[in-house]
Amino acid sequence: MVSTAAVKRALSALASRTDTATRPAVAVIDEADAARADLRRAAEFVDADGLDRLDEAIAAAEHAGNEGAAKRGREARAAFRRFREVAADSDLGGGGDCGGDDGDERSK
Repeated sequence: MVSTAAVKRALSALASRTDTATRPAVAVIDEADAARADLRRAAEFVDADGLDRLDEAIAAAEHAGNEGAAKRGREARAAFRRFREVAADSDLGGGGDCGGDDGDERSK
């Protein structure tokens, strides 16, 4: 579950933002961190180029000396990598073949 403090940080960063073309690093990291708790949110984050934005946010946080945010970003990035590995393993042999012969029977 997302902490109240994390939500407040994200909202504060969004509210104080003046450059709408670039999201503040902490807001992106908060978004990624929150998305880890829900598969649908995680997929939406990835679909919205979230991983590229997360990599940029981690670099920006490190450059700004915000090691806490950078660490949370790296942890979120590692979680998204694990999600991708699990999904790839499931696609390769985790029951992905659901009766492929049935399709052959219908075409005969």
